[in-house]
Amino acid sequence: QVQLVESGGGLVQPGGSLRLSCAASGRDSNLYTIAWFRLAPGKEREFLATKSYRDGRATYADSVRDRFTISRDNVNNTVYLEMKNLKPEDTAVYYCAADPKSRRCLPHQILYPYWGQGTQVTVSS
Repeated sequence: QVQLVESGGGLVQPGGSLRLSCAASGRDSNLYTIAWFRLAPGKEREFLATKSYRDGRATYADSVRDRFTISRDNVNNTVYLEMKNLKPEDTAVYYCAADPKSRRCLPHQILYPYWGQGTQVTVSS
């Protein structure tokens, strides 16, 4: 069983930045591919970015590619999502999720059986 805990959300002004963290624990969790998704009110859950353990490949959604960066600290088993130039439409609950297939780096939610509880990000002046 894998446990994921997100942190770092909060209220930020438009144009601001935030760094979200996803701490993973549990057997072999350090080998899993970790992704970030978000769920905004009235919308479907959206893939943002994912980063594999095996080769460090990253995949991004086109909508955030130029503003968000996913990184991974394999020593501390934590994955980060750096977000810059935030916009009101980025307001959502942000989730990290784990795929036990460490060679995959795909955006499909169905591949991620483990999810954190989410952290709220609100972009507003």
